Amino acid sequence: MNKKILLIIVFISSVLFGQDFKKNATAGFVFLELPITARSAGMGESSIALTDMEASGQFVNPASLGFAKSTHSFSVSYSTWFAEIKHYITNYSFNTDYGVFGIGAIVMDYGNMPRTKKIAGQRLYEVLGNFNANSIAIGLTYSKQLTDKFSFGVTGKYVREKIDVYTASNYLFDGGIQYYTGLQSLRIAATINNFGVDTKFINDKFKMPAMLRLGMAAEIFGGFDEDYRVTTAAEMIHPNDGDERLNVGLELSYKNMVDFRGGYKFFTDEETFSAGIGLKVNSFFVSSTPIVLDFSYSDYGRLGDVLRFTLQLGVL
Repeated sequence: MNKKILLIIVFISSVLFGQDFKKNATAGFVFLELPITARSAGMGESSIALTDMEASGQFVNPASLGFAKSTHSFSVSYSTWFAEIKHYITNYSFNTDYGVFGIGAIVMDYGNMPRTKKIAGQRLYEVLGNFNANSIAIGLTYSKQLTDKFSFGVTGKYVREKIDVYTASNYLFDGGIQYYTGLQSLRIAATINNFGVDTKFINDKFKMPAMLRLGMAAEIFGGFDEDYRVTTAAEMIHPNDGDERLNVGLELSYKNMVDFRGGYKFFTDEETFSAGIGLKVNSFFVSSTPIVLDFSYSDYGRLGDVLRFTLQLGVL
């Protein structure tokens, strides 16, 4: 009888505690989870509730394009990721009476690597040449401001990763909303990113890096039409390939010309704090074309740090 009881206890314990499955690193196309702009990175990636991102918000929250004030907006971002990997992002948006349309691309260039072959009977390898690897995402976005307080947006993306002659591709969707609550300047936002079916790399099936984000932002001092402004933002993240995280950020602005930013990421393995600065000037050629230059620094603990640059142009 004691043996039967022991077996029952072991079985129940295995059911209750043996299902603690770690979902870390269980999805592909993870380059889609990286920061998009220097402003977002400088604020700890707590940016889905920011309504003034113009074209650069396409891959952050497509609903942000609905609040765009510029008729034409263009942005380009660049950073050197770990192991000398290069990360490029570019976006363009066009504001019409029917809504805002956007197109953008994300490119990860992993560089060239030597192709080798083991020499029979020796512990040496023969170099046969080089091969390269890269990842790319191309997105088309539609966003519409339905009222002065609410906007929605959707993005369709073609995603492909390539290693030598082997490729994996898929079609994914992003969706988002932004809403001004009426409580001072508080706005809330929600996005679902990288939603799609599973795909394969050669014969190995893998899932998409789907992610649910809930965020809020508000000005705790001043406003966009005042000399001084302090904006706070917070964002909760639920990914399907990792643990839940919390990001917070702060932006201090003087006359919408100089911005100082800071952020922190909670419940991460290596990512911690970030900082950034932004400069906004008018074009020397066209006074109605503001130029925004953003720079950010992100600390990744033992992995090192990452610098990111963003240039944004807008035609009012």
